[in-house]
Amino acid sequence: MLFDLPGEKNMSPTVGILYSAVKENNQRLKSITEGMSQEEVDYKGPNNNFNSTAQIINHLTYVDLQWVYRIKGQSLPSSSEEKYGPALDTNGRIPMVKDKSLITLLSDYEDVIKMLKETCTQLRDADLERVVSFGHENEKQATIRWGIWHIADHSRYHQANINLLRRWYAKKSLSN
Repeated sequence: MLFDLPGEKNMSPTVGILYSAVKENNQRLKSITEGMSQEEVDYKGPNNNFNSTAQIINHLTYVDLQWVYRIKGQSLPSSSEEKYGPALDTNGRIPMVKDKSLITLLSDYEDVIKMLKETCTQLRDADLERVVSFGHENEKQATIRWGIWHIADHSRYHQANINLLRRWYAKKSLSN
């Protein structure tokens, strides 16, 4: 099996490669969550103190949607903030999400990936050097190149959390 990041049609070469990394990780997320029951999607670990798969996917959706709007040079609409946000609750944790189906969570995230794809078709490689602000009260800055890479990396990071939850859930199910 050959692995590659071939780029995307209708995108500048470097933009297309970066988007390919996001696309590949999105496909991997779908693969590793395949077959999860609602109970498993809402499972919060052995002591009920970890983020559930539902929380993680909703978090990815919200944070990556913010990046899409930053890349577009626009503010996140308040309707999106209300639907997916905030990034963290008052305790600094990913907000609780419960009883939201895996199909809905993945569909919402897929919508963000589609928005990113549409946005990337408008970018030229030179645009990747443009600097945007992010973080709490926009105290950090990054290039658009870093932002697109971060979307891919962020997904991959949280997929490791989901894989751990899946192992714990399977172990719990076997002991019941």
